[in-house]
Amino acid sequence: MIKLDKALHAWGTPGFESVLKQEIVQLGADQLPLQQGLSGSSSVGNQPITVVINSVVETDGVIRIRAGIFYQGIIGGCSCADDPTPDNGINEYCEVSFDIDKSTAATRVALVADSRE
Repeated sequence: MIKLDKALHAWGTPGFESVLKQEIVQLGADQLPLQQGLSGSSSVGNQPITVVINSVVETDGVIRIRAGIFYQGIIGGCSCADDPTPDNGINEYCEVSFDIDKSTAATRVALVADSRE
């Protein structure tokens, strides 16, 4: 389980969203459900992600964040010289929920299956 310590410490301050975004970006694709969120490509690219905070709700013991993540996906090819697969990445977007425990900073991360929820 990941911990978003810096975001928890910034909770209630004007810099909370900025700190939260930075901490999410630093997690990297291996700790976020980006592979499961792909819609037009086959794997997550190496480019940096962009995070948009869509909502923040405080409940008893938990700070619940819903974030949109923009990232690049790629379609795997054979890497042959005449491979018609474009080298360009494909823009991808998914929504992810983060539940930060207010006492420990332990954070549950989950892909939001339907972004209209």
